[in-house]
This record gives sequence, structure tokens and C-alpha cells, in this order.
Amino acid sequence: MDAKRWRRAKVLAVDDQPANLVTLDAVLSPEFEVIRAASGEQALSILESRDDINVILMDVQMPGMDGFEAAARVKQIPGRRDIPIIFITAVFNEDPFIRQGYEVGAVDYFTKPFNPEILKLKVAIYASFHQKIDLLGEWERQIEASGELLQAGRKFAVMLENMPIAVVVMDDEGRIRSVGSEHIHPGLDWWDSEGHLRTGRSTAIEHAIAKGEASCETVEVRGADGGVHSFVCTASPLRGRNGSASGVILIVRDVTECDRARVDLERRTAGLAAVANIRPA
Repeated sequence: MDAKRWRRAKVLAVDDQPANLVTLDAVLSPEFEVIRAASGEQALSILESRDDINVILMDVQMPGMDGFEAAARVKQIPGRRDIPIIFITAVFNEDPFIRQGYEVGAVDYFTKPFNPEILKLKVAIYASFHQKIDLLGEWERQIEASGELLQAGRKFAVMLENMPIAVVVMDDEGRIRSVGSEHIHPGLDWWDSEGHLRTGRSTAIEHAIAKGEASCETVEVRGADGGVHSFVCTASPLRGRNGSASGVILIVRDVTECDRARVDLERRTAGLAAVANIRPA
């Protein structure tokens, strides 16, 4: 809920008589945004397409679908059950009809002619109440999203800390001399069976050998399980005591799960941002 919505509540006025809708608009529009519906069917269509209605003013006696049936059907629309419904009628002002109005979910009942000031006051009270219910619901969703974001952040941090790493030491021609930590994923087929570097397989290693400079590349390979694995490979030159290049050290990080956690974290962050714009004026 944005600040504008909080300041100016929206009232759905439902009446089959245009003159009555004009009257309600004239009375309420200085303080509220009035949306008009000329029938119960039209009111239901409006409520199904928008979720910012704060109060419904419903005429009882309408052709086709009367106000009682319309009110009962409003309560069946997901997310609309808590919208306050006020009946306004010039006909049914006896106890049985008033009771029927309350039974279908009305919160108040006005008979025509009504006192404009009393109507505005009550609409303001009911609109404020509904807006606060809406706001609390948004806050609850924000708290839930914040909790999920915190869990995703912790998962991401744990994965960063425990990221699988393989360290490969090569000579100045790229031949494997030793492999530390984890084993190299078989999808990284940069070396032949004798440990010799295959030409054109690793830009980072070849750059480190030819230029004597550190280089990094990201590689994706398909595993035996059919899944795609992502690796970040950093190759740095090794130098002897005289400063000449004596080999290359390659660090391979498997970032597959970490990437998935990062994407999940970004998605949850976006979700939290979507529900964070709920500040009242």
C-alpha cells in the first residue's frame, strides 16, 4: 500500500439509479475516491479486477441481482471478504430486512434520506479500519519475506565458506605435477591421460603460461547426471627465486550450488522489495 492509497480511501458505490450514484459521489468525493457500479454484477466485476477498494456502499433493491445476493457473493471473492459493506436503502428499513443484511456480511445500514455528515464519518471509520487491516497484512508478508531472506542469506554464506576447491600445480608447459584438496571434475578435460595440457581448452592457463600473468575464466560443464556445473578457474604463474616462470597454480572453485543460492537470494530480495512499499502517510 503506497502513501497515496493510504491518504485517499476508495469507496465502491453500487446503485442502479444514476441519480443516487451522483449524490453519493457529490457527498463523498471531496474526501474519498468514489468508484461507481450500476449493478451487483458490475460491482463483482470491479472487485475481481482490483484489490484497492476499502468500503462498499450497496443499494438493496436492484433489478437482477439485489444487494443481499451481491454482498453474499462479494464475501466469496478471494481477498475481499473483509471489505466493509454498508447497505443504503429507502425501502427495507424493518428488522427482518436489516437482519438479512447483517447475515450476508454488512457492517452497517443506512436508510434514505441519509445524513451526509454521518455517512462520511462512518465511511471514514470503516475505510481506516480496512486500510489498517490491509497494512497489517502487508507487514506480515514483509516479516515473512524478511525471514526467508535471512535464511537464504545464511545458506549463501555457508556455501561460500564451504565452497569445493581444487588446487592444481603445473610446470611451465601446463603438465600436472600435483592436485590438492578436491579432485578435478571430469568435465574439465583440459589434460590428457598423461597429464599434458590440451591446446585451446583453458584460456586462463594458457594466458598464465604465455604472458606470466594471472587470469580467470568461468566454465560450465555437463556432468554425468546431466546437470550443468559451474566453475570459476583462476590461473596464476609460479616464479622461481630468480623471478623466472617455473609453473602455474590453478585454483578451481565449484560455484554450482553457490550460484543457485545466489539466484534464490536475489529472488527473495526482489520479493521483499515488492512488499516493502507499505509506508502510510
